[in-house]
Amino acid sequence: MSLITPPPLDPPSVKPRRRLDIKTLLAYVVLSLGVVVTLFPFAWMVLTSLKGMQEIFNLNFLPAEPTLENYQQVLTQTKFLTWFGNSLLVAGITTVSVLFFDSLVGYTLAKFDFPGKNLIFLLILSTLMIPTEMLVIPWFVGISDLKLSSTTPGAYFAIMFPGLISAFGVFLMKQFFEGLPTDLLEAARIDGMSEFGIFWKIAMPLVQPALASLAIFTFLGNWNAFLWPLIAIQKPEFRTLPVGTALFNGEAGTNWGLIMASSSLAVIPVLIVFAIFQKQIIDGIVLTGMKG
Repeated sequence: MSLITPPPLDPPSVKPRRRLDIKTLLAYVVLSLGVVVTLFPFAWMVLTSLKGMQEIFNLNFLPAEPTLENYQQVLTQTKFLTWFGNSLLVAGITTVSVLFFDSLVGYTLAKFDFPGKNLIFLLILSTLMIPTEMLVIPWFVGISDLKLSSTTPGAYFAIMFPGLISAFGVFLMKQFFEGLPTDLLEAARIDGMSEFGIFWKIAMPLVQPALASLAIFTFLGNWNAFLWPLIAIQKPEFRTLPVGTALFNGEAGTNWGLIMASSSLAVIPVLIVFAIFQKQIIDGIVLTGMKG
């Protein structure tokens, strides 16, 4: 009886280690330095908000005795919560308005043919070349004639109305809607779906990356807006957070602990929005570049 010897087993393959070349190492070093430079002011702001008045001027990076007293004073002795709510209301309503109306206009310009379509689109784009400072005076005259800043609903509308529709949003959404297959929309029309139904139920879900990017850019832009809310609103109870924080800066004088605490609290919604939608931000930017 002959014994059959099994064939020798091949030694396990060892993947060669990836060599770290000079260019890759240099790229990591440069990116790491960029991260440090970017995060250092934010870290300094947060750590300073945890220091007492005497410790702030010692220029120590880490607080020796961390305290939340600055945050307590900001939340209890100022109108920070009112300013925070005003900014949240203005930024939220403006973002919803921009998403709906800019998408509607962009879809119309991308998927319908009518006389003057190109001219209308060029006129919309031309508004991007007008500096905001040139529009402030007619805006202010308009809200003054209508006396919008003297009533509660009118004051909020006075802050919001310049940004309820965005020319950049129209351009962005038009570019994305043009990439949708026309045959899909035609099939929905054959099935008897209304034009608004096609827009809302078919086209809008297919451009979610663009909607997410536009929503984030619009929210952050209105959350950080300073010039127009400063001019439009005179009553303290209608101030938005950037305006209130800037005026609180003057009121607080050299109390940098209170100023840093209010600034740290103002950044929280921005960080939350970015943490939730960072994937959509990246996808939207990538797809926008591909459209170009």
